[in-house]
Amino acid sequence: MFFHVPMERELLLYPNHFGPNIHDLLVKKLITKVEGSCSGRHGFVICVTDITSTGAGRIREGAGLASFLMKFNAIVFRPFKGQVLDAVVTTVNKMGFFAEVGPLQVFVSKHQTPRGMSFDAQSNPVSYVQHNVDDQPIRITKDSEVRLRVIGTHFESIEIRAIGTIKENYLGLIT
Repeated sequence: MFFHVPMERELLLYPNHFGPNIHDLLVKKLITKVEGSCSGRHGFVICVTDITSTGAGRIREGAGLASFLMKFNAIVFRPFKGQVLDAVVTTVNKMGFFAEVGPLQVFVSKHQTPRGMSFDAQSNPVSYVQHNVDDQPIRITKDSEVRLRVIGTHFESIEIRAIGTIKENYLGLIT
């Protein structure tokens, strides 16, 4: 899910950057440092929406640097257990497949695919295939779009990983 959350970050500046454009430089540095990053607490930071305050610079003794506390609001992406997401398959192998939902990588094990779906190593590209009685077979290959449900997440300080399933109703290949 996407959330709009208040955040704060401490930025360090060398004295040669002090001057009339210091605020613009701080904003630019904050955006490059924060956007696209991941924190275990908030999730993936998508976009800085606004800066609520720029703290007064405090000089660090012995280093000559100044630190500024920046408070801002950001849009973040944080997946939850049970959430249904649309993803693009990036890798298919005999153990399952990996799919990406923006910056999040989700692994779907072969045990979390519908009954009757099997790995086909002979096809080019390799795929998971489910043969239906009357219809064309359903093929999940690289670059296929799938709808999956997150059944587990693992949060680390700089990375979020997830495990998904396509075993339930209304999940699977998006045609």
